[in-house]
Amino acid sequence: MDKSNVAILGSGNIGTDLMVKIHTMSSKLQVGALVGIDSNSEGLRRADDLGIVACSNGLEELMGLPQFNDIEIIFDATSAKVHVDHHARLKNTSKQIVDLTPAAIGPFVVPTVNLDQHVYDANVNMVTCGGQATIPIVHAVNRVYQVTYAEIVASISSESAGPGTRANIDEFTQTTSRGIELLGGAKRGKAIIVLNPANPPLIMRNTIYCLVTGGGAANIEKSVMDVVAEIQQYVPGYRLKQFVQFEEVNDLYSADFGESFSGLKVSVFLEVEGAGHFLPAYAGNLDIMTSAAMATAEKMAVKHKRAFAT
Repeated sequence: MDKSNVAILGSGNIGTDLMVKIHTMSSKLQVGALVGIDSNSEGLRRADDLGIVACSNGLEELMGLPQFNDIEIIFDATSAKVHVDHHARLKNTSKQIVDLTPAAIGPFVVPTVNLDQHVYDANVNMVTCGGQATIPIVHAVNRVYQVTYAEIVASISSESAGPGTRANIDEFTQTTSRGIELLGGAKRGKAIIVLNPANPPLIMRNTIYCLVTGGGAANIEKSVMDVVAEIQQYVPGYRLKQFVQFEEVNDLYSADFGESFSGLKVSVFLEVEGAGHFLPAYAGNLDIMTSAAMATAEKMAVKHKRAFAT
């Protein structure tokens, strides 16, 4: 199968990591261009070294290139505000957009949960790093027994939280909470992010609590383990820290879900270690975003090639 041409908007850490990841790992995608606005950025220098077209004058320069017509998928790794403009300029083209910003113009996508429903959509959003790590676990529990309430705590190294992450903490928690409900299936969801200042930096760690009515521990554990194995296909550093924990609770009341609850409390503890393609291994929060974005685009590319062949 011929590789599909892609372009990446944003030559910062995420865009550069995505470029290196696709260039070295993907059998379905090839990077046609990396686009930034700083000609001195390390990302654009790396693109040039790899023989990839490096555009330092933004989307306008990319759209003016003859090879723009060959681009099938565009990743946006800039910012939510900039993505709104990018979307407006690209929506009348045939390009599909995989959005790694908090703009959320298109539907939320988590590869193991709902990618098949959105492979032909013009614009899909990768939620958040915390969402990519935890929503599949909530979904795994919910597909066995209804999740009344789900709460996640994502702890990331402060060294891997750039200005964009720090400026969008509220958006992170709101978007992730919404994703827990819309994709995870929880009746109510809550998300918390912790920036860990430890030195040396610690890798991303996530805690997921689910309250379920009824159900057996063995079925839930199997569903969680199956999902972990699926995610490890595109994020090898995604793993459980310990066995899934279960606790019977009676008349538990919390203002977070506004009523008393009796049933089963499920606790899942996991960590995400980055692959180290461009970013350090502790930046699993960024690696899971670029890995999920690449997996999404690869599925899009395969679907399109098959549709064209028929």
